[in-house]
Amino acid sequence: MINKKRIAKTAVALLTTAMLIQAVPAHADSVHVAKEGDTFYTLSKQYGVAMNTLVKANNDISPYNIYGGLKITIPGKANNVAAAATESKTQAKTVTTASLDVNADNKVVQAWGKTFDYSKAVNVKATAYSADPSENGGWGAVDYFGNDLELGTIAVDPSVIPLGTKVLVTGHSHPGLPKQAFVATARDVGGAIKGHRIDIFIPGSKQSVSTFGFQDIELYILK
Repeated sequence: MINKKRIAKTAVALLTTAMLIQAVPAHADSVHVAKEGDTFYTLSKQYGVAMNTLVKANNDISPYNIYGGLKITIPGKANNVAAAATESKTQAKTVTTASLDVNADNKVVQAWGKTFDYSKAVNVKATAYSADPSENGGWGAVDYFGNDLELGTIAVDPSVIPLGTKVLVTGHSHPGLPKQAFVATARDVGGAIKGHRIDIFIPGSKQSVSTFGFQDIELYILK
């Protein structure tokens, strides 16, 4: 015989469960506007999101070029708790600022826990420029190829550093740049950039960028 009371109780329980599931808010992604010093590691700690999940959600952003004003997607927190716990243990050993370790014999440099092979090191005198029209020859805030200027763009003398060359920039000091080291690409040129000179694009006002002055920089030409 069918137990009608039991069926009724089961139906009520299922309905209650469904209502509770619907009542749980969705974990929508949010946006974090980066400030100086932010890294994927610090943000993963701040928002309680596994770092590998955070990196995957922002695969168009280089971890070496996080700067003030950059918009970073923070994934919803509906992630695997066990994976996050494992990630947290791994992160405890992560270096959050560039720590350089150069092996000149093997032409290898380590920064941010990542290893780069380089062909040679070059000492240059560096200046910096902004997107201000007065600093871009009236062409607007674009590089030699017509692409928008962005952090990681440097102007070079192509006879010394060919356009398109990727370099690891080290030894600089400016709040608008990643600390100690960052990867850049030679995408621009300049009338005053001759010989062992480079001009580093820094997002920000002309006045704030001008505080960079002249600095002695060591570049590692990446393979």
